[in-house]
Amino acid sequence: MTFSTEYFASLFADLLVKLQHAFSNPSTYFQIIFILAVYLCAYLLARKIRQRFGISATVNGEYSHPVQKLIARLGMVFYPLLAIILLKVTTEISEHIQYTAWIINTAYVIAVILFFYSCITAFVSHRFIAGLFKWLGLPTLILHLTGYLPDVIQVLEEISLNVGNVGISAYGLVRVLIFGALLFWLGRVSNSFGKEIIRKQESIDIRTREVFSKLFEVGLFCVISLLLLNVMGINLTALAVFGGAVGVGLGLGLQSIASNFISGIIILLDRSLTVGDFVELDDGSKGYVREFRMRYAVLETFDGKDIVVPNEKFISSLFINWTHKDPKQRFRVDFSVPYATDVRSLVEIIKVAVAEHPQVISGEDIPIEERPDCEIDSFGDSGINMFVEFWMSGVDDGKNRVGGDLMLIILETLKANGIEIPFPQREVTILNPQANKGPKD
Repeated sequence: MTFSTEYFASLFADLLVKLQHAFSNPSTYFQIIFILAVYLCAYLLARKIRQRFGISATVNGEYSHPVQKLIARLGMVFYPLLAIILLKVTTEISEHIQYTAWIINTAYVIAVILFFYSCITAFVSHRFIAGLFKWLGLPTLILHLTGYLPDVIQVLEEISLNVGNVGISAYGLVRVLIFGALLFWLGRVSNSFGKEIIRKQESIDIRTREVFSKLFEVGLFCVISLLLLNVMGINLTALAVFGGAVGVGLGLGLQSIASNFISGIIILLDRSLTVGDFVELDDGSKGYVREFRMRYAVLETFDGKDIVVPNEKFISSLFINWTHKDPKQRFRVDFSVPYATDVRSLVEIIKVAVAEHPQVISGEDIPIEERPDCEIDSFGDSGINMFVEFWMSGVDDGKNRVGGDLMLIILETLKANGIEIPFPQREVTILNPQANKGPKD
């Protein structure tokens, strides 16, 4: 067929005749007026909904919660969505009464296209994905609405290439590209949205929130992967058998890693260990928990060393958590005084001196069992062994070296009251002094 000037001229003439006939029909103007009324009603109804629920038509920085941001983005597409619903209801009614409303049908198609474009603008922030939806999604939608999509699919299926027993068609590639981009975008948006909601739950511990967000990410990745494999036409039954065999092999080889992973989840769920706790292991290692990951925890000692402890050790071994429930701890300082000391007076003097330290918990409003206390421990060879018990927040080490300060305070207090720290003394008794005398000259 040759496309001459006369051919295009005849097409243009036919189009003018059809337009002239359409605009000479009164029903055409009725449909145009009806479409304008539908859009006006949709605009007023969308505006009323936004005002009723306090939804902004634009997204700004005032929304801190992810649900509020989502609702604000939905407010941007209320108007075209309501217009589509009203136009769809109108087209269904016109088909039911056998009324040819081709202008309303055309308006409905245009409204769906505009709604799809509005959704891309409101929800898709990634430039590549947005461009993919505009250049592939919009033409596909137009072909579907106009009824030409099955013909295009048939043409694309005929363009195929066989590689062994595997057949690759242009339609399969386009389908994987479109649905893969859609699933990638949905997974990315859902992951960010879900993790942000989880991290906003202030009633849950921060490490537990991180675990839940990581589990949500892993689960969402598995779902998206299965959907993408289904779109690609891969038999999931055969994949399940292969995955089971691989899983058994990995389970045997990575048993320790899996055990530490599960132990980490158990620890975070039962909240027996959190970041900032001071723990002491059964082998004597101790330090603050600075990082808590899925496989191990990092303890920072007071001398700057990092101890990497597998999570399984916190499940199978004994450890002491000094600051888990209450940061207050009781400590003790030992000292000795001579037997000639007035111990009753000294006890009160030491209590007052220790209570003056700013980090020692003291005061009349403090329960008596948490105030500084001085007692006799035992009677030693050289003096009376005494001790001071006191409570403080934190651990007596690092920046909170209260024990050393109190020993200095006790020493200065004893000197100020004329009391010396006794030192070991021994008495030697000679039973037979004559036997020890040397021979006379």
